[in-house]
Amino acid sequence: MSRAKGVSDYRKPAGGWGALRSVAGALADQETLAQGGKTLLSANQPDGFDCPGCAWPDPKHTSSFEFCENGAKAVAWEATGKRATPEAIGAQTVSQLMTWSDHALEDLGRLTEPLRFDRASDTYVRTSWDEALARTGEILRGLPDPDMAEFYASGRASNEAAFLFQLLGRKFGTNNFPDCSNMCHEPTSVGLAEQLGLGKGSVTLEDFELCDAIFSFGHNPGTNHPRMMATLRDAARRGAPIVVCNPLKERALEKIASPQDPVEMATLGGTDIAHRYYQPRIGGDVAVCEGMMKTLIAGGHIDRAFIDQHTAGFEALAAHVAARPWAELEAESGLTRAQIEEAAAIFARSKAVILCYGMGITQHRSSSSAVQQLANLLLLGGHMGRPGAGICPLRGHSNVQGARTVGLTEKPSAALLDSIGKAFDFTPPTGHGHTVVEAIEAMQAGTARVFIGLGGNFAVAAPDPVATFPALRRNALTVHIATKLNRTHLLAGEESYILPCLGRTEIDIQAGGRQAVTVEDSMSMVHASRGMNAPASEHLRSEPWIVAALAQATLGPNSGIDWMGLAADYSRIRDGIEAVFPDAFAGYNQRVLEPGGFRLPVPSSERIWNTASGKADLLPFRHDDPGQADNRRGDPDVLILTTVRSHDQYNTTVYGLNDRYRGVKGRRDVVFAHPDDLAARGLADGDRVDLTAAFDDDGEDRAVRGFTVVARDLPRGCLAAYYPETNPLLALSERDLKSGTPAYKAMPVRLARAR
Repeated sequence: MSRAKGVSDYRKPAGGWGALRSVAGALADQETLAQGGKTLLSANQPDGFDCPGCAWPDPKHTSSFEFCENGAKAVAWEATGKRATPEAIGAQTVSQLMTWSDHALEDLGRLTEPLRFDRASDTYVRTSWDEALARTGEILRGLPDPDMAEFYASGRASNEAAFLFQLLGRKFGTNNFPDCSNMCHEPTSVGLAEQLGLGKGSVTLEDFELCDAIFSFGHNPGTNHPRMMATLRDAARRGAPIVVCNPLKERALEKIASPQDPVEMATLGGTDIAHRYYQPRIGGDVAVCEGMMKTLIAGGHIDRAFIDQHTAGFEALAAHVAARPWAELEAESGLTRAQIEEAAAIFARSKAVILCYGMGITQHRSSSSAVQQLANLLLLGGHMGRPGAGICPLRGHSNVQGARTVGLTEKPSAALLDSIGKAFDFTPPTGHGHTVVEAIEAMQAGTARVFIGLGGNFAVAAPDPVATFPALRRNALTVHIATKLNRTHLLAGEESYILPCLGRTEIDIQAGGRQAVTVEDSMSMVHASRGMNAPASEHLRSEPWIVAALAQATLGPNSGIDWMGLAADYSRIRDGIEAVFPDAFAGYNQRVLEPGGFRLPVPSSERIWNTASGKADLLPFRHDDPGQADNRRGDPDVLILTTVRSHDQYNTTVYGLNDRYRGVKGRRDVVFAHPDDLAARGLADGDRVDLTAAFDDDGEDRAVRGFTVVARDLPRGCLAAYYPETNPLLALSERDLKSGTPAYKAMPVRLARAR
């Protein structure tokens, strides 16, 4: 038992009765017990809506219950009976609202009407759609340079909304499309595209039924994509070894009880998940992969026929890992040689391996190259384009991958721009636009003056609020398309508007009748989503309608694109997507009507490599690259902090203050540490501590203070604390050099007793 108030050990299986109680509690808390329960029955069903949570694919619908605990929280959060009316929001000044917690802000409920920031009273007040749209268009048209506008998108946006959004930006004249992918899986998009020719995973859900081993790096599915646990449980029960590499022991990866299994529920039992659970130090995954590759190559446990036919660069990779001393690999990984060789032996015995990874891999200063080491490992064994084998990046939001597929990218290819230009008869801009970090830097410098947000909580998701918050306030205009109030909305520019939109669960009726949107999951399946609840307010508009109306207000009625005609019938938007991407989306409107939708082309699944070499490139990790240097920078007193999500959280949305599987109740101001690291600093479990950034090259004093330290089983030299509370410790400069993704999972910090 921890000395810290509200903290204990949790040894029950994940899932089970705790999950059912949590779902009921979430529905009751959001005043939607009856309606929310009914809504859940339509989640992830062929004629229902796609869960607004994670991007795990939908199985063949054999059950009436295709939702998980955190998916149910997401649905309850959206289908809430609470309403954030203009009167409720305007009762507090924006300055007062800034003192509220992120949970309290969103817990006000659904936005009901358009709002305008009134600087004189420091409040948001009711406005009309006409005023908000007209003023936004006027300010955008008045910019001396289109690149002074930033068009930010959350991964929650549908294919239709995302496509219109990028079309609006490019027709306006910019490629500034910072999006949430920049902050999570951009290293996948960059690293795998460079190596395999496509920045996506190669597996299908059915592959998990055929694999004979699963390797899991840097992710916590029990919280972040819980429906995956049913898949892992099935694999474990049929005897496929699941090998986990993760610094923290996550309960769902140890044991889970399925709420749909009457025996496990009746006996309070569960299914063991991890066959082996290794705890590398934060950032040690590359050394684990290199040690495994070193072992496999030395032992001849590789697929030479596949390597010779389908890969380039084997000799260089083999020489690289052979030259890596075991002492270095052990020190960097935090594992012993025996543990690494044991993992390699499991890999060598397996004929079909799936390797899964999450943001524990992608949010480091070397993350694009780290992703490539995971793919190297699979390629050495020929585990690409084989049934039951391949790479599985675990995306976050339910359509973050789809938004990229339909063109929402700040670095468009020449082929994409040419296709857009031909389909819509204009010449798009060709220069690369801004990532999230670059957008913040542009707003800081005053070279960007307008921020349009299609969903999300940009400022809270982004690193370095010391820089990000003032940067947003410097804008001439901020516009937010949203379902709920959040902290980013409070960082008002000279003028600010909040435009309330329909949620995924709500009926969407346009001039052309009832509409469906489409989304893409982590495994490249595209399917339809149809809301079934009445809208939370008569004043809500759909995201496609809002984007189209913004375009009309900005570009005028003679822009050459019938924006409102597209918004009237989303099949017309899908026709436009098909015109731009004829190979991927041929027959889009017909194919999306099929139960379960259709799969987009994934060349790497077919052993087709769209790379410069025409093969899958085996790329060694560049240890001599300055960006790959040890985050401790030679200072043994520095600790490495990784951020984690609680079980009452999805991305920046905090549903409550509990983290059941880590035994934390009613609080988020804790930091997990190894007992020996505490003792070395004269600290003990339950003490109050300050965390400060170890290296502030820009002179800023980045710190979070008054946290409570909790002793936990994680590697020496490593800490863990909640995101986004510890984002103030991360400077904008701490990011992957290739992708620009901030290093949320590897912050160098100092730990000391609180002042």
